[in-house]
Amino acid sequence: MTAPWKATIIVSAALQNHDISSMLTAQQHRIRSSDSVEHGAFIFPLSGIAFLLLDTQDVPEHFEESGLTERINKFVQVHRNSFLLLFAPFIGKKELIILSEIQCRFFGTNLRILPVRNNLEVVKGMLTIAKATSKPHVDSMCDRMSLAQAHVVENSPVWEMLRDIQLS
Repeated sequence: MTAPWKATIIVSAALQNHDISSMLTAQQHRIRSSDSVEHGAFIFPLSGIAFLLLDTQDVPEHFEESGLTERINKFVQVHRNSFLLLFAPFIGKKELIILSEIQCRFFGTNLRILPVRNNLEVVKGMLTIAKATSKPHVDSMCDRMSLAQAHVVENSPVWEMLRDIQLS
């Protein structure tokens, strides 16, 4: 049996005492608080992934004038692999408008949006993505994909037919 995966996570100082940080600590991840990262950010240095937590309840009525677009834009420019955790416990008209506005504004950028309904989904989503992109796991996945590809090629009737055509 392998040891459970543990990560070092840089968390914005504003989230140091947040329930999500407590949940990550309870799972034995190393949390490092920083004043220099964007408010609401979780950064996984070994995976090269950054998450920005945005609660739709904190977004003002006039989304465009809130400065939120500039904040997200700065986050996307700083972090090459960026995710926006759009926290919306109840999906209503306001939440859908915010989601739509962000999708339209950041279409074609490296920002990926992950709608989440609760803290458990936030933690699960971050850890799943970070683990899948961390160095030892990426190598393992690549090896498995190569084996699967070789198996498909080896057992494919199409490849068999092509080999037969080349031999004759």
